Amino acid sequence: MGFFDLFEEPEQNKENQRQVRKEGQDTEFANEAHLDLREEELDIHKHRVETGDVELHKQIVEEEKEVNVPVSHDQVIIEQRAVDHEPSEEPISAEETVHIPVTAERVDVEKHTVVTGEVTAHKRSVEETEQVHDVLHKEVAEVERHGDAEVINED
Repeated sequence: MGFFDLFEEPEQNKENQRQVRKEGQDTEFANEAHLDLREEELDIHKHRVETGDVELHKQIVEEEKEVNVPVSHDQVIIEQRAVDHEPSEEPISAEETVHIPVTAERVDVEKHTVVTGEVTAHKRSVEETEQVHDVLHKEVAEVERHGDAEVINED
């Protein structure tokens, strides 16, 4: 028996009422019937998953550096010159010593640590659009006419 068969009353017994089974319940009607139409909709849920990670760390690298540092040192210059035989009152002694200190700059190298920069890391959420495809089912009403039944469709 089809849905619209419910609207046709049998010729033998027009006073009899028909019953339609609807979701396990019986519903009585005389000249009217009801049919629920259903369709599927998408239920979309999102969840976070770990897709990887990022590690931030330091490593020590060596670099040779050459620095030119100006340094100074003393030089002793010995000059000898002739003098016109001037008379001297000092006798000739056995020994006479003159002490001249000589200096030079030496470079001492020490190292110390300084902060030259910093690296920061943070996360941000970026929104994208992902297209979801699925097939949805939908109930639609079909009207079948038999004979000269007049049907007026009011939507």
